[in-house]
Amino acid sequence: MAALRGYLPGLAFLVAVGSLAQFLGTLTPVHSLLAAILLGALVANTVGVPEIFRPGAGTYNLWLEVGIVLMGVRISLGSVLGAGPALVLAVVGAVALSLAVVELLARGVFGLSGRLGSLLAAGASVCGVSAVVAVAGAIRADENQVAYATSTILAFDALTLFTYPALGHLLGLPDRIFGIWAGLTMFSTGPVTAAGFAHSDLAGEWATLTKLTRNALLGGLVVGYSLLYAETKSSSGGWKTSVRDLWNGFPKFVLGFVSLVLLASTGVLGDAEIARLTLASDWAFLVAFAGLGTSIEVRALRGTGVRPLALVGVALLVVSAVALAVVRIAF
Repeated sequence: MAALRGYLPGLAFLVAVGSLAQFLGTLTPVHSLLAAILLGALVANTVGVPEIFRPGAGTYNLWLEVGIVLMGVRISLGSVLGAGPALVLAVVGAVALSLAVVELLARGVFGLSGRLGSLLAAGASVCGVSAVVAVAGAIRADENQVAYATSTILAFDALTLFTYPALGHLLGLPDRIFGIWAGLTMFSTGPVTAAGFAHSDLAGEWATLTKLTRNALLGGLVVGYSLLYAETKSSSGGWKTSVRDLWNGFPKFVLGFVSLVLLASTGVLGDAEIARLTLASDWAFLVAFAGLGTSIEVRALRGTGVRPLALVGVALLVVSAVALAVVRIAF
């Protein structure tokens, strides 16, 4: 109970920020989720988040996962099955293209170290900072390399969070096309979800679904890089390590999301239950994105190196252009 009390002030702070963002969303063109991020970042980069709020504010990843799981009740299983094979192929292709482009540019054009290039490739291809951290342990990257890669990915998370919805409206992209495109090419789950819902509810659902499919590849990515950078490996010992890394890298909340998609599709849940769970999902997202905003530190982003930024920027342009062309044809 004492530990729980330590989180309550920060959680109340996130709820207050989320409530204000929702109110602003009804008065301005800015979507409430983007408003929550902006308000959180404003507090973090002006007066700062008070120490008493930090434990609770730091739980935003948990609420993001809760929101994604609960969002499963409003996903049409028929739509998922209809797009399944094409969506999986698009995800695998986008991840493979991102990995190849970043790795080749890192070594052949920008002259970055192999491990830093691999961290950037992991973050850009699968799931942002989570992939950077997961792969860092597998390839024995040092703290400076992790810091450069993390700050670079975070800089593009902040940039794409606002540019993608603007581009989507400028290009007149249909909701489904925009959602899949954002889910294939943006980096971290939080910004992908926020950008998707900023475009429309349908775009948000497809963006999140596509991103979750990418996230599921994290375990395989960790195993692949651990084998690539392994100095010595016995066949039996290496296989046991790979299986463990595969499971550790798998985002477990995806299982909850899939379970609710299946449950809602059976008709067990009535309209009233689905409406309540949808409302709970919306509030979990508001709380999560308020916390995400407090994690954005402008001063830290300024320390990002020029070459990592240039590398990831070029790779993002290439992959985004290719992915958008493919999505428009395939979906």
